[in-house]
Amino acid sequence: MPRLSLYNPEKGNDYKFIDRQASEMFQVGGTDAYLHKYLGTPATGAGTADQPNYTAVTTTNIQDLLFLENRDRVYDQEIYRLRVIYNVQNIDFNLSQFGLFIDNDTLYMTVHINDFIKYIGRKPLSGDVIELPHLRDDFALNDKDFALPRYYAIEDVGRASEGFSATWYPHLYRLKLKRVTDSQQFSQIFNQAAKDANGDPVTDGTTLKDLLSTYNRELEINSQIVAQAEVDAPKSGYETRQFYTLAVDPHNGKPVLATADEADIDASNAGNLRAGSQEAIPKRSGYQGYLVGDGFPVNGYDFGHGIQFPAGPVADDFFLRTDFLPNRLFRFDGKQNAWIAVEDAVRGNMTNNDTRNTLKTGFINNAGYMYTDSKISDFASLQKDAHIVNTSIPYAAYHTVPYAVIKIELTVLGYALADHPSLYSSYSFTNWKTNETYQAIRITLPIIGAVQQKIPFDGQYSINLYGTRETERQAISKVLKPRADL
Repeated sequence: MPRLSLYNPEKGNDYKFIDRQASEMFQVGGTDAYLHKYLGTPATGAGTADQPNYTAVTTTNIQDLLFLENRDRVYDQEIYRLRVIYNVQNIDFNLSQFGLFIDNDTLYMTVHINDFIKYIGRKPLSGDVIELPHLRDDFALNDKDFALPRYYAIEDVGRASEGFSATWYPHLYRLKLKRVTDSQQFSQIFNQAAKDANGDPVTDGTTLKDLLSTYNRELEINSQIVAQAEVDAPKSGYETRQFYTLAVDPHNGKPVLATADEADIDASNAGNLRAGSQEAIPKRSGYQGYLVGDGFPVNGYDFGHGIQFPAGPVADDFFLRTDFLPNRLFRFDGKQNAWIAVEDAVRGNMTNNDTRNTLKTGFINNAGYMYTDSKISDFASLQKDAHIVNTSIPYAAYHTVPYAVIKIELTVLGYALADHPSLYSSYSFTNWKTNETYQAIRITLPIIGAVQQKIPFDGQYSINLYGTRETERQAISKVLKPRADL
């Protein structure tokens, strides 16, 4: 029982009589409401300075002291019934500005003070959720026999001005209520099993979230809009691949065309000129400007791609280097016997995801690390799809180094010993120079998310062991903080 007595003797018999009359008014003229009692935030285990761990679940706990939020809320499994009075109002849309806005989706409700404390055990708090059974939607657009409940969360509590009697004592609380939406705060309520028309919980696993939440539908709508946008504007910048680039004779500036009286006619002007004047082949796209580079040669010319140039190139071969960011297209110049950069593939996907091949996206979605404090380095010739790397690094001296990095050009594979305890193992290694045999480190690439990590390309890789690492994307406050303060 709470400390507050229902009828304090100091208030006198007049207060007692009036308060009973006020309670009777709610019993006769009020309506039932179901209260989901807010208990507090759950215990989180090991806490931090801004998100402390509380040993007891109480309503005075603050889960996040930085943002002053209680995102994870615990509600009483028992549902309390109380009598309330409020004015039913129409839910109208405000069309005076762009879009649709509901002005009067806020309810103001009064409850009897002593009755509320008698049944609930405390005064109403911000976070309590009230369900109004008379506002249930019995004819909702669904394929099951469900009645959709209506929930409101208490935002503010005060003493109602009309609840003060002639004795100057208050008898009523005034509650400000707001419609509850599917959010993290009310997940415990929305994850409850839905009830059928008889009020019994269903057995097919349907929850209130499945019936009331619009989350999945909004995701579907957003995905379809993004899919259509990718069709309408697949990449940033300007599309020029459909335009033909005319080959020009560098000596006189006149167009070089293939005519019908020539013995070898190729629909690709560049291909026809290859056997004749190599200098007349278009060296680059004829369209220059902002975001026009797409990484494709002019006029649909054939090209290769990879992380290293091919052996034995022919004059005017095109090759796209995929280890550049953005990817860079090169043309082999027969006279200079060198690969000449043509353009960068700067046209990126417009959708905001991790696969966008732009520097900005790489910075925003950057989850990489900077490795420092190098302990030892080694080199190894590795085959594609291999997952075991044998090194010549002594096992006894370096098997506790926390970070291993395997690198070839711009491709970096980094692993932490703390995340993968079986990363290092030993094997017998013989140094062919000194004929010395000792136990060396063998690196076994881990399985991450049920996927075996593998070497991506054939080539000569460097293996480096580091003592420390830091995230590449850091807050400015941390970057500028003196190292002595870390």
